Amino acid sequence: MAINPVSLNLANAQAINDTNKIAAAPTPFEAQQSFANTLKEAIASVNHQQIQSDAMTQKLINGEDVELHEVMISAQKASVTLNATMEVRNKAIEAYQEIMRMTI
Repeated sequence: MAINPVSLNLANAQAINDTNKIAAAPTPFEAQQSFANTLKEAIASVNHQQIQSDAMTQKLINGEDVELHEVMISAQKASVTLNATMEVRNKAIEAYQEIMRMTI
């Protein structure tokens, strides 16, 4: 059985090198803006879920053509997203308090 040498294509080597490069670290301002935008998007998503649940409930109350199970699913989604948001908030507050208790 013959053993053939392994040849590396130059284009493949360039692609590997490009993927191994570490992107430049963002500045503190850019990191702050990125975090703020992510947080705003998450809160907007929670708000959207709450509004959608309220609208579905209102349609059910008014007797419009809406299925009960859809209303309940919408309400549960809103509840879960709100509870998850509250837990993230609680963890962030705990982390902040822990950092403030650290001695220098």
